[in-house]
This record gives sequence, structure tokens and C-alpha cells, in this order.
Amino acid sequence: MLLQGIYPAITTPFYPDGKLYLKKLEHNVDRYSRTPVAGIVVLGSTGETVMLSDEEQREVLRVARESVADEKVLIGGVGQESALSTLALIEYVSKLGYDVALVRTPSYYRPQMKAKPESQLAHYRFIADRSPLPVLLYSVPPFTAYDLPTELIAELALHPNIIGIKESSGVPEKIAAVRAATQQVKHTFNVTDVFNAVTRRMLEGTPGNAAQPGGVITAEALAGTAATATAVAPPPVNPKFKMRAREVGFQVAAGAAQMLLPSLEAGAGAAVLAFAAAAPTACYEVYAAWKDGDKKLAEEKQQRISATAKRVAAEMGIPALKYACELNGYYGGLARLPLLPLTAAEKTEVEHLMRDIRN
Repeated sequence: MLLQGIYPAITTPFYPDGKLYLKKLEHNVDRYSRTPVAGIVVLGSTGETVMLSDEEQREVLRVARESVADEKVLIGGVGQESALSTLALIEYVSKLGYDVALVRTPSYYRPQMKAKPESQLAHYRFIADRSPLPVLLYSVPPFTAYDLPTELIAELALHPNIIGIKESSGVPEKIAAVRAATQQVKHTFNVTDVFNAVTRRMLEGTPGNAAQPGGVITAEALAGTAATATAVAPPPVNPKFKMRAREVGFQVAAGAAQMLLPSLEAGAGAAVLAFAAAAPTACYEVYAAWKDGDKKLAEEKQQRISATAKRVAAEMGIPALKYACELNGYYGGLARLPLLPLTAAEKTEVEHLMRDIRN
């Protein structure tokens, strides 16, 4: 699965009494689907996944899947403390139609993880060997207090089912080091004719044709040389899209909006951002300017969000981020305890910081 562009790490809405507010989740996902983001991440750290029961996690993952646009890459946060529990959730989201499994580093037994790095190696290889979805490593030291070492990432990158990492240390030098250490890794993914990712829902939702039941037409089929061309029904008159192959390396997604541009310049090709949950378009503008090679504009767009992203998403955390979402038309609501609601002064501060960042 090709990962490029901006991926909001979306929040999980709750009623005032703390129960899941699934209608508001539908509303939010639908709105993200109308923005220029490449996809969304469900149940990342921003989604308060550690606050949810197993049943609640599955409900959130299901409702998000039902609400997202087919062309948006859907990444499920499935990491649990044990490999078996992680695999069970991967199998669930695979059946739903997710595209990528985001697996955070187990960290409860952190002293042992640090003393024996090979335990993380075994954990991820066990999962990747059995996962029906491509695996995206998730190193998030601000929350786990465990930073997946570059050397270990390089070893894991050799596994054919591990396609990249969400690197959330906020250190561009770490991203550059990972890119350098994994430069020999190559993956080939299906993309559209304009080189966007092909999601599983796009395949499932397209009428059948000569290439495969999902409806994507390969170049060989168009030329009449596909081996399966005579074994299936002829293609529809107006197929939805054609598909081509693209080779990419080990993919690195940045995880800090306040360092987005430096991270892209260091080698990241995508970004999974908490702040994008409140300001997806503002984050996308940084990426788009960088992608177009307009350094001056990219710097201006980065400067616009840096202080706010750092203060709201990184320092004040999920309660402030949810309030910032409300200021931009998404449902925010309260976080679950032990995260406390914002004070009136804190709300005023968020309003001030977000005043020039609107969708």
C-alpha cells in the first residue's frame, strides 16, 4: 500500500457520560473524506485507544470503515500489548476492509523490551508473518517511553509484509537515519493512473473486468495479453480506473505536525498527525507546497501551524485537540478520565491559537 500525503489521526467521540458517540464518529469521518487528505488513521494514540474496551475498539473501527470514502487509505490502530491480541484485531479490520495495520510498540514491560531488543523483533515478525494486512510499525516514545532503535527498524524493514513506520519521536534526524538504514528495501504497489494509492474498497466497489474481479484493469489486459483475459467475462464499457505499478522504498510517516516540513525534507513521504484531526487542510497545504517544490510557500505554511500544533496537540493533549476540532466543525466533546476537561482559560487559549487556522 502506497503511503503519501497527510493522514489525520482521528479522535474518538464520546457522549458527556463517556459512552461512544458513534453518530458523531460517522459525521467526522465523512467530513475528513471530503478534505484533500490521503486517508485516515482510526484508533491511533489520538483516538484514546488505550481507554477503550476490546468491544469498543471494534465498534469504532467498524463505524469508521462504514463512513469513509473508498479512495481514502484506511489505517487501523491495532497494536495491543500481546502479539496474539494484536493479530486478532488485525484479522477483524482486514475483514472490514482496512488497508494497513498500525502496530505500536508494546511497552508495559519496557525494562525487558530495552534489555532485550530482540523481543520487539520477535513480536513484529510474528505478527507480520501472519497478518493479512501490510504492517506499519508505530514508534511513539512520547507515550510509550520506548524509542524503536534504528538498527531494529532496519532489520524489520527486510520483512516483506512490513511496509514502513510511523515515526513519532518528532526528530527529523531519526527519520533521515531510518531512510539511510533502509535504502536497500523496495516494495512494488498498485496505484492509479495518477499514482494515488489503490485501496481495497476501490477494488471491491468497482465492476468486474478482464484483469480481476475487483475491477482494476492492468496494462496487459488492455493490450489483450493478460493470461486471464479469456477466462473471465469481458470488461465493462466504462471501467472506473486503470492500475499501474509503482516501486517505493521503506515508507516513513512523520508524526509531529510542528516538525512536518523538516520531517518531509529528511525523507518522510507521508505524515500521520494528531493536529490534522483539527486542521487537515492546513497540514495538507504544507505537504502540497513541499511536494510542488515551493520551499518558500512550504515554510510559510509550516510557520502558520507550528506553534499551535506544538501547544495544542503535543503539550495540552487530547482534550485541547478535541476542542480545536469543534472550532473547525468536527465533533470534539470530552476525553475520558483521567484526562480532564479544559478550563475556561485553556479554552480561550485554544481559541486564540486556532483563530487563523480554519478549514
